[in-house]
Amino acid sequence: MKIFIDIGHPAHVHYFRHFTTIMKEKGHSIYITARDKEVTFSLLDFYKLPFANRGKGKKGILGKLFYIFQADLFLIRKALRIKPDVFLSFGSPYAAHTAWLLRKPHIAFDDTDHNVFEHLMYVAFTKSILTPAVYKKDYGQKQVRFNGFMELCSLHPNRFTINSEGLSEALQTHKSGLYIILRFVSWEASHDIGLSGLSMAEKYALVRELSKYAAVIISSESVLPNDLQKYGYSVHPARMHDLLAGAQLLVSESLTMSAESAFLGTPTICISTARAGTLDEEVKLGLIELFRTSEGVIERAIEIVKNPAIKPAFRLKSATVVKELIDVTAFMTWFVENYPESSNELKRNPSYQLNFKNSAIGSPLNLTHN
Repeated sequence: MKIFIDIGHPAHVHYFRHFTTIMKEKGHSIYITARDKEVTFSLLDFYKLPFANRGKGKKGILGKLFYIFQADLFLIRKALRIKPDVFLSFGSPYAAHTAWLLRKPHIAFDDTDHNVFEHLMYVAFTKSILTPAVYKKDYGQKQVRFNGFMELCSLHPNRFTINSEGLSEALQTHKSGLYIILRFVSWEASHDIGLSGLSMAEKYALVRELSKYAAVIISSESVLPNDLQKYGYSVHPARMHDLLAGAQLLVSESLTMSAESAFLGTPTICISTARAGTLDEEVKLGLIELFRTSEGVIERAIEIVKNPAIKPAFRLKSATVVKELIDVTAFMTWFVENYPESSNELKRNPSYQLNFKNSAIGSPLNLTHN
């Protein structure tokens, strides 16, 4: 099978990297196109995943519309040469359009309910849309809901083991021996339209107050001001999950990194005005503390850092939640390899996906009818 994957964000590398490895080992061919966004290329290189560069994208609605034509043309040219059997992405309009034009199926994953612009661009051109069970939108017969979260593609215990080697030199020291990670976003993505985050004054306040209790490390989509650059994340981006796992706390504007931190067992404060089913569920499960504004964030962060019992208790809570969820990579591998019969099977018997709860590493089950 020839599989064409389009990647638009660094997180998507983690969503598909284990799937790619498994499918290659099974004899399938993988072709990747990727947007030049943040650390996407660094991650693809680190995991030795060859790719074609489809450019940086554009800002603003008009810019994004223009980029659709540009990226579509790029993918169509690649696909005409490769002749893939199936297209796979995380809600990529470009993969959807190309698949539709070539009369091939596009399988999309999506967990971003509020990304209205992207949904308008890809849903109608997509055969199957796989979403977490708590996703708020309903796409009818083309939608498949699974009992998991996208972050578990790479962070399920079957896939992830903490590796702290080499991190100590990159960590800023503090007399407490603790560190906190702050994640700031740029608010330029299509799913960020209409949303807002912390002001620069509020970011400075966070750094100033939290650095009294722990070392502060900042991961930022935008370039940091000169006087904050000493706090900037300085290790390879592929090590971020190892760093998150060891942190005492994450304070984040990013829903994705908030979820990653929570599933790694690190207490997480998310500051966001977004409305998303996954976020609501993570809050309901007690994995994320959500603040719609900055009010009270510093006080709560200090409370968490000063209490040594909070992180061990939170790690246990996180592990208990994950134990009840499926290995999303194993599920994804089975679904794509057996498509479209896999989609039909799940429509007949949605509980079939429970076969991927605690499934063996890299061993998707054969399709059987119950």
